[in-house]
Amino acid sequence: MIKFFQWIYTIYSGLLFIALMLVFGLFILIPLLISQRGDKISFFFIRLWGGIWAALSGIRFEVYGKELIDRSKPYIYIFNHRSFIDAPVIPMVIPQEVRVIGKKELSKIPIFGTITGRLAVWVDRSNAESRRISLQKLIKHLNQGISVVVAPEGTRNDTQATLLPFQKGAFRLSVETGIPILPMAVIGADKIMKRGSILLTPGTVSVYFSEPVLPPNPSETAVGDYSEKCRNRLEAMILTHE
Repeated sequence: MIKFFQWIYTIYSGLLFIALMLVFGLFILIPLLISQRGDKISFFFIRLWGGIWAALSGIRFEVYGKELIDRSKPYIYIFNHRSFIDAPVIPMVIPQEVRVIGKKELSKIPIFGTITGRLAVWVDRSNAESRRISLQKLIKHLNQGISVVVAPEGTRNDTQATLLPFQKGAFRLSVETGIPILPMAVIGADKIMKRGSILLTPGTVSVYFSEPVLPPNPSETAVGDYSEKCRNRLEAMILTHE
């Protein structure tokens, strides 16, 4: 009986998400077509979309450490990726307009792919050339003062491990550009949509921001050591707050 109501709730929440996407889609897309700096207007409507959806779906956000973010500076945000719910969390909690690296497959979703494509850098992680091109696009955004968001695990963590092994792209990007890494621990998203399930449950997502981690000087071991340092920081944040 509980699962039946979960299905009803999930269908309701999914249809609500799609309906709000259709309502706000043009308000998100048009400013970006006119000007790249139209992202301020676009993010207003993205947050409106996400905020209304979350409120009507019984999902709350709690944010800690936002005062550690200097909104005038770009960062490379990294986070632990455990749930599809992470996607609407990002624009709701980060107080900047950002660009997100995402799987190429998401670009093929009708309407959603079109709307988010202006704010996402799509990558085929199995293709080295695609990864190279995506990093060049991210460098361009960072040089323009725009923060980027990367899931360094590379995929959703469906295991019992706190974190999957980190890929090195975000840390190489930080060392090359001098832009600091800013870890953010997302707690509770996997309880709203549990691992291996598409069913939703109302609940609270808590997000904890760390102080930025400055990149080291370039060297043969800099990227690997830096990746490990940031992984240890994020893992400690997760274990402290779960």
